[in-house]
Amino acid sequence: MLEPTSRLQERSAASEIDEIVGESLKPVAKKDVTIILPVLNEEDGVRAVIDELHEFGYQNILVVDGNSTDHTVQVARNKGAVVITQHGVGKTGAVLTAIEKVSTPYLLVMDGDFTYAAADIEKFLDHAQRYDEIVGVRQSKNISRLHRLGNGVICTIFNTLFGTILTDVCSGMYLMNSRPAKRLLFNTKGFSVEVELLAQMSMQGSVTQVEINYRERIGKAKLVTWKNGFDIIKSCFNLARLYNPVFLFSVTTASAAIPGLAILLWVLWVWLDHKGLRTGFALAGTMLLLLASQAFFVGTVSLLLKRSELRMERLVREEMGHRS
Repeated sequence: MLEPTSRLQERSAASEIDEIVGESLKPVAKKDVTIILPVLNEEDGVRAVIDELHEFGYQNILVVDGNSTDHTVQVARNKGAVVITQHGVGKTGAVLTAIEKVSTPYLLVMDGDFTYAAADIEKFLDHAQRYDEIVGVRQSKNISRLHRLGNGVICTIFNTLFGTILTDVCSGMYLMNSRPAKRLLFNTKGFSVEVELLAQMSMQGSVTQVEINYRERIGKAKLVTWKNGFDIIKSCFNLARLYNPVFLFSVTTASAAIPGLAILLWVLWVWLDHKGLRTGFALAGTMLLLLASQAFFVGTVSLLLKRSELRMERLVREEMGHRS
């Protein structure tokens, strides 16, 4: 018995949709991603990292050297990686150099100290077509309590200033779409590069995260805990001032809610203690709460408008790029 034409059409349409969805769900091929290893005196770590990358079938490996004084460069070249010397300062200069050099559709940055596992790269590739940046969220068992605390503080500040819900903004393993990455501007240096990339990507495009393993490093650590931690926090505020100053001002002003609420609670306690109503203090506390609520409203609207503006600019640039 023949099926009705309408049902055949429905099945045909459904089949086409399945093909389209199936195509879009395919992970990015390994040949379409360049693995970036920013290094400085990591001869033992980079040897292990490149061996592991080859074991998992990754051949596009770019080592960006920050003028190492050991055998890092020789080791990397002997292992078959492309090695270039960075320009600029610190890790920011290394990442910028890599972005300028990459020709594949995607790039993945990971440290050359063996802390990140090549096996986890697949997790990034599964979602690469949908997002401009994917951040690897590190397991905390090999992160010290002090660093976990610092990372939590930095993440809270970053999420507040940029309206995100990320849990590891300082992760050294992340994948980016090369096209939007090449349009990024760099205003920080050192270990603040990760938060700067996330700040711009979260404002201009789409960002997500995946869970990854984190191992003990090979070699001596470069991070100076307190100094670099405070530098990253300072960078968060500077980036908010650059990319959304109205929102930063609004968030700062919204902190007036804290003294306002404290004053009103004190006024209430005095009144309940039958010591009279402190009308002046009550008025001051109320005014501070009103100021904070207005600032919060303005900040929320500002964040939404800023994101819409940046996304419109991005769409216009991409449309102009397609026409050219």
